[in-house]
Amino acid sequence: MVNLIRSAIEVRRKRNDRLLCLIGLALIVCWVAEAPAQRKTKKKETAPAQTELDKLRAEFVSATKEYKSSLEKLVVIYERNAVDAEEKLSSAKKLFAEGLVSRSEVDENERNLQAQKAKVSETRKQMETADTQIADVLVEANADAELARNLKAAKNGLLRSGSYIRFTGSAGWGLSEAWKIQRYFSDTFHKQLPIAIFGQGAIHEKWRLDHRNSMDISLHPDSSEGQALLSFLQRNGVPFLAFRAAIPGTATGPHIHIGRPSHRY
Repeated sequence: MVNLIRSAIEVRRKRNDRLLCLIGLALIVCWVAEAPAQRKTKKKETAPAQTELDKLRAEFVSATKEYKSSLEKLVVIYERNAVDAEEKLSSAKKLFAEGLVSRSEVDENERNLQAQKAKVSETRKQMETADTQIADVLVEANADAELARNLKAAKNGLLRSGSYIRFTGSAGWGLSEAWKIQRYFSDTFHKQLPIAIFGQGAIHEKWRLDHRNSMDISLHPDSSEGQALLSFLQRNGVPFLAFRAAIPGTATGPHIHIGRPSHRY
């Protein structure tokens, strides 16, 4: 009898061991299945936050749109006032022709009409300015994003786009070596290098750009002199940004920026 009991206990123990193994395998399978989802969730949680500059741009665009919306309501009122003023002027002219009002009253109505039209015109200009400001901010944001993407992929190479040419050059160049560029240009073209801004300028302070170790050259990058200068800079590992057109908040017009990109501070 004792042996039978012992045999039964042994059989049950083996069954429990198998059950524990199966439970363990099930837990492992569940963990493997859930791990990618957990990793994805964690990745989403650690996504880079919006930069302060992006937030400021978004706030500016939102405020400008609200401002334009208020102008649209205001211009409707001014246009209605202009119509009323025109009707009053027409009525005053008829009364003046009949000798019922003085010339001064007609003149006063004319001045009022011109004032109302001026308000309409000025408000419409402000609306256009609001649109331009929004477009400028979006162009600037797109330019910065394109520049960041290209620089990340370039790794000290030459990049070309429709609006600019970028050469990352060597890490050791500094503004103290500007004399080499000046000497090359004067020896090649027998005139002074057209330096627009040497180091930090007023426009860079306005745009909060660190331009202390750079200089801007008043040459179009597609001109013969501009092309020669860019070739010289590239041969000597001098970093540059050559702008073909204005980029709001980044470049006032076509020029060659010699040095590292001016980062915002």
